[in-house]
Amino acid sequence: MHSSTPTSRKTSRLAQVLIAAQLLLAGSVAAAAPSPAPAAPSSHGALVANKHVDAGDLNVGYAELGPAKGEVIILLHGWPYDINAYAEVAPRLAAQGYRVIVPHLRGYGSTTFRSADAPRNGEPAALASDVIALMDALKIKQANLAGFDWGARSADIVAALWPERVKSLVSVSGYLIGSQEAGKKPLPPAAELQWWYQFYFATDRGRDGYAQNTHDFAKLIWKLASPKWQFDDATFNRSAAALDNPDQVAIAIHNYRWRLGLAEGEPKYAALEQRLAQLPSISVPTITIEGDANGAPHPLPGAYRAKFTGKYEHRTFTGGIGHNPPQEAPVEFTQAVIDAAHL
Repeated sequence: MHSSTPTSRKTSRLAQVLIAAQLLLAGSVAAAAPSPAPAAPSSHGALVANKHVDAGDLNVGYAELGPAKGEVIILLHGWPYDINAYAEVAPRLAAQGYRVIVPHLRGYGSTTFRSADAPRNGEPAALASDVIALMDALKIKQANLAGFDWGARSADIVAALWPERVKSLVSVSGYLIGSQEAGKKPLPPAAELQWWYQFYFATDRGRDGYAQNTHDFAKLIWKLASPKWQFDDATFNRSAAALDNPDQVAIAIHNYRWRLGLAEGEPKYAALEQRLAQLPSISVPTITIEGDANGAPHPLPGAYRAKFTGKYEHRTFTGGIGHNPPQEAPVEFTQAVIDAAHL
């Protein structure tokens, strides 16, 4: 049991090399650790985004669980995952009386653009604005937000720029707000290696490779980001189906190119990005989470502690938890969301 404490054919060789490099970065202790037990089978079914609402630029597909008048929790997934990262968490929260909303991000699953001419924009301000547009469309004045990866970044941004809309925040890997200017600064070589896919996506070859091998690419990222998580093919395939969205490649490529300053954002988000470039603090009650085996690039908790100025806790999930805590440690993640709502 995990514990929580406060505080078509060219893929194979590339995958072997990258996994070996990632394990080397993880250190000899991790390499020498005994093989983890396979993940426990899911006790809940798949989440189905069978509801839709026009919200801003999007027609958002989302799953909704729990009583219609319950306190709202919005759960935000990352790349390259989908709403089923919360397949265990959402029903548990609904059983506690919360109204739980789990949307597909732009470029995923049943979420589509309302206009064929809309820019397929993956910049952070656009993704965060999607959350506000969804809340407005559903007439939700205030919600508890929780997310990981891209979802954590969006939740952080909403909490920083629209704090009156956020009752509480749960953010995996803490403070993830950045800017194009910050993205220009080089990192130590070992850290740059972890961002290999960002540099790959900066090329036409990378864009075409991702388009041709989207599922294989995503599975590799899952393995690198959570090296001790033994998910089965059925678990992966359930989420990978959301990557078949026709806008997935464009959104993912634009997101990572934008970070490096290789792609422009939309003018309507420029003022928001300027505010985010100042790295605003977050004042809403927050619990940050880190997995003890997170293989994806992430900041250390001490580096962002000062950015959270309200009620705050940090929790490290132990037992080989990687980049996707809601799916790898759903009981502990559920409890963190409930506890944050009561901070």
